[in-house]
Amino acid sequence: MICVGIARGRHRHMIAEHKFLADNGIGLVELRLDFIQGKVQVKRLFRSRPCPAIATCRRAADGGHWAGSEEERQLVLRTAIVEGTEYVDLEDDIASQIRRYGPTKRIVSHHDFHKTPADLASLHKRLADLDADIVKIATMSNHPSDNLRMLEMVQSATVPTIGICMGDIGMPTRVLTGRFGSPFTYATFHEDRLLAPGQIGWRQMRDVYRYDQIGAATRIYGVVADPVGHSLSPVVHNAALAAAGIDAVYLPFRVPAEQLDEFVWEAGRWPLSGLSVTIPHKEAILRHVTTKDDLVTAIGATNTLTFTPDGISAHNTDATAAVESLEAALQRQGGEGLVDVTAVKSALVLGAGGAARAVAFGLRKRGIEVTVCSRTVERAKRIAAEVGCKAIDWTARYKVPYDCIVNATPVGMHPLVNETPFEKEHLRPYMVVFDTVYNPENTLLVKEARAAGCRIVTGVDMFVRQAAIQFRLWHGVDPSETVMREALKRATASAKLPG
Repeated sequence: MICVGIARGRHRHMIAEHKFLADNGIGLVELRLDFIQGKVQVKRLFRSRPCPAIATCRRAADGGHWAGSEEERQLVLRTAIVEGTEYVDLEDDIASQIRRYGPTKRIVSHHDFHKTPADLASLHKRLADLDADIVKIATMSNHPSDNLRMLEMVQSATVPTIGICMGDIGMPTRVLTGRFGSPFTYATFHEDRLLAPGQIGWRQMRDVYRYDQIGAATRIYGVVADPVGHSLSPVVHNAALAAAGIDAVYLPFRVPAEQLDEFVWEAGRWPLSGLSVTIPHKEAILRHVTTKDDLVTAIGATNTLTFTPDGISAHNTDATAAVESLEAALQRQGGEGLVDVTAVKSALVLGAGGAARAVAFGLRKRGIEVTVCSRTVERAKRIAAEVGCKAIDWTARYKVPYDCIVNATPVGMHPLVNETPFEKEHLRPYMVVFDTVYNPENTLLVKEARAAGCRIVTGVDMFVRQAAIQFRLWHGVDPSETVMREALKRATASAKLPG
C-alpha cells in the first residue's frame, strides 16, 4: 500500500487533497499537521475523513515545520488519537509519554538525516519495545549497502516495519520496502514538494513502478549511474514491462564510482536480474563480468548486464541501436534509394565517452569513415585507436565537410536546451544530423538541422531501440516500442510543464 503525505498550510486544502486521493484509489494518507498555519483544527481534519489517515506532527529537528511548543505539539497528537485516527506517528523520544488509547495504532519512528546507523537491529528493538504496532526507520543512505541493510532489517523484523533510506542513493528502498515485508511505503502528493530527501510522487510510485504489484517473486532490474536522477530508462522499461505483463520492476541505482565494486559484489542480495549501465561505469564495470559479447569485446564498454547463476554477461546495445536508427531515418526520409547506412560515407562523432565509442564503432563497422572530435583530444585519440578511425581537436570540427554529424555529448540536454555542439552556420542540406540526446527530443541542434534541410535522427530513436534490445535480452520477448516511445515522450513533456 502507498501512503501519500499531504502537507498544506490551510485546512481546506488538506481536506480537498485527502478527498482527491481517496477518490483516486489511495487507501492511506499522512496528514502533516505541522504544516498547518495557525491553530490546528484536529477535529475538522479527522471528523469526516474519506480514507484512513496517519496523524503526524514533526518538529524542525525531525525535518518538520512545527513552530509551536512541544507541549502544544503533543496535545495535537493526543487529540488526533482521541478523534480515532487510524495511526499516529510518535518519534522514539516521546513515544513513552503518549499512552495508547482506543483503536489508534502506534507508529514509533526514528529519523536520521545524516547516516544509516551501523546497528539497525538494536535500533529496531528499542523502537519496538516502545509499545509499537509499527516500527518506522528512515535514515540517510550514503552507500548502496545501506539500502540492503535496511531492506534486510525489514525482512527479518517480527514487528511490522517500514524501513526507508533517504536521498538519491536510497530511492530503491522506497519502491522495494513492500517486497521485503513493509506494510506500506510513503510518497508525496506534489512531486515538487518533497517531505523527505529522495521521496517521489504518488503517481510515479503507482503508475511507473506499480508498487502495489511488486511481490516476493518480482524480478529486479535497473540502471546504474552517477548521477541517475535524470534517467528516463525506468519510465521506458517499466511501461514495457506493464504492457507485456511481466512481473519485474526497473529502478534507478545511484552508485558513485568508488562504490561500484561493492554494489556489484552485493548484486545477489537484492537480487538483481539485469542492469543498464551508463556514465561513468560503462568501462569500469567490465572487471566484474564473466562473459562479453563481440561488441563489448571490440568497443571496450558495456551498457547492459545480465545476472545468471553462472555469472554476469555483458552486452552493448548502443552500437546496434545507433546504426539501426540511422538506417531507419535514411529509409524514412530519403525514399527507396537510401535504405542502406552506407549511403553515408563520412561521419563526425562529437564526444569521447561510452556512447561516442559505441556509435563510432557501429558506424566504422559499416564501412563509414569516422572522425572522433572531443574537447579532450587525448580521449578522442584513444577511441580512434580502438575503433580504427581519425581523431581531431574540438576547434577543428568545422574544417572538413562530413555526410553525418553525430552528437554523443550531453550538450543540449535538459535543462541546458539553448546550447548546441555544432553551430547552425556549418550545417548543410546534404548532411544527416544524429543527436543522441533524448531529453528533449527536439534539441537546438535538431531544430537548426531541420531548418537547414538536413535529415534527422533523434536521441529518442536510438534510446528506444537500445532499450528494446535490452528488453529482448532480459525477457526473451519483443517489447512494444510504441509503448516505450509514448512513455518517453510523455515523461519529457511533463518535465517541461510549469509548476
